[in-house]
Amino acid sequence: MAGVLDGQVALVTGGSRGIGRAIALELAKQGATLAVNYHANADAANSVVSEIEGMGGKAKAYQADVSDYDQSKAMVEQVMSDLGPVRILINNAGATADRTLARMTPEEWHKPIATNVDSLYNLTSSVWKAMGDAGGGHVVNLSSIVGQTGRVGLVNYGTSKAAAIGFTRAAAREGARTNIKVNAVAPGFIDTDMISGLNEEARKRLEGEALLGRLGKAEEIAAVVRFIVCEGTYMTGAVIDVNGGMFLG
Repeated sequence: MAGVLDGQVALVTGGSRGIGRAIALELAKQGATLAVNYHANADAANSVVSEIEGMGGKAKAYQADVSDYDQSKAMVEQVMSDLGPVRILINNAGATADRTLARMTPEEWHKPIATNVDSLYNLTSSVWKAMGDAGGGHVVNLSSIVGQTGRVGLVNYGTSKAAAIGFTRAAAREGARTNIKVNAVAPGFIDTDMISGLNEEARKRLEGEALLGRLGKAEEIAAVVRFIVCEGTYMTGAVIDVNGGMFLG
């Protein structure tokens, strides 16, 4: 496939489903070679790879628990051996463990922190030097409106997504030295597996919180990520809100 990202390797964590899947497909359409990370669902990851190959693109699936440093580093080394230096890193993998603070166990606290925060360090530090040596690149971190406004029952998740914003802004200052641009996207409520378990009443309440009166689509988040890595030549340290106007409701 020919495109503006020809010759660039993109690694998408949690790329087998939801927002990660949509991002992987969108970047492949722009010509990037995709490394599709997954934790447990190999079939879903291989389905994304097959879809990209069906479009004439190049992709390969890589298993790793991104909350684990050694697994993350080994995966990055394998990706670079197979495909070349990672020029685009999308830190998308995420986990939730919903519970009110009064009832939250230490395990429920640590689950989203490990997956959503530790992974930022694990992956970004592993690609950092090679990305800079290759002339720079893009790191895009997926935050959330919950990290900006908070939400009952999501203290752990909200903390992790607020941390993604702090990580983005600090890393952007360091990355500028070697032309690595670091930005974040903060989605509102997107129609993915995380939402699918809600009953109709709860779903309607979420839709009503957005001025646009609906949930977002994974493809709409992917389009913003595409803009950042394809056209965001003067963007770093930014946090882009894609939430249907929830701040204004």
